[in-house]
Amino acid sequence: MTYLLMSLPFLGVAAAALVVARRRRSLPVPAALGIALAVLLVMTAVFDNVMIGVGLVAYGDAHRLGAAIGLAPVEDFTYPIAGLLLLPALWHLLGGSVGPVAARTTAVDPRGAGR
Repeated sequence: MTYLLMSLPFLGVAAAALVVARRRRSLPVPAALGIALAVLLVMTAVFDNVMIGVGLVAYGDAHRLGAAIGLAPVEDFTYPIAGLLLLPALWHLLGGSVGPVAARTTAVDPRGAGR
């Protein structure tokens, strides 16, 4: 079994959660997810290359696709992508909100009213 095949279920669950959340509520604008994805992929590339370079982790060549970014196999990038898809979806599915609505509902009254 390859690392990619092990990663596909995580990507599938994350994508399904995102689709469900998208149908129920609005999600962050795609531009925000794109910016977050770019930052996450760059950070993953940097830190994976460092960890592999110093010998902290190693990958068996028999389980890799062969493509790599520096020393990091491309399969390593599936988990950050799955996290980026899954976390906002879960946040919205579990009732989390952002923006002015969240500010009004989570504001603390300095006088202590409502305790």
